[in-house]
Amino acid sequence: MLRNRKTIHVEWGDCDPAGIVYYPRYFAYFDNCTAALFEAAGLPKHQMLKTYGIVGIPMVDTRARFLAPSRFGDDVMVESCITEWRRSSFDVQHKLFRGDVLAVECSETRVWAVRSKTDPEGIEGQVVPEDVVRRFERQGPEMPPKDREAGK
Repeated sequence: MLRNRKTIHVEWGDCDPAGIVYYPRYFAYFDNCTAALFEAAGLPKHQMLKTYGIVGIPMVDTRARFLAPSRFGDDVMVESCITEWRRSSFDVQHKLFRGDVLAVECSETRVWAVRSKTDPEGIEGQVVPEDVVRRFERQGPEMPPKDREAGK
């Protein structure tokens, strides 16, 4: 499965008064990393929307485990991959590392979405095209195992 890495520099505005990344910022990081994963598969978001006539790939479920803090000035690295494809949805996994320490794990479920045929303001899932799925079946860059959690 295709994996992508993205390095993020933690900015002052990402942090709370204690100087650690405020948890909603991680979800913004992961959203950007999902877009970067699709781009690594040859599907930049603007092109994907136009080519397939979708309105996007909205998140319908997410979960995160916060294992170690990240601070202002840190450079963190996020590894992202799609772990499961279903008819009209898919799961994305993100692992955020600070050095060799696994700091955050996140999973997302997203939907391949088009405008609703019955509600002009609504959206609905559509079957993910097979050619999109195939783009993620190829191997990405070699990913070294990083299973150490914070404090272990």
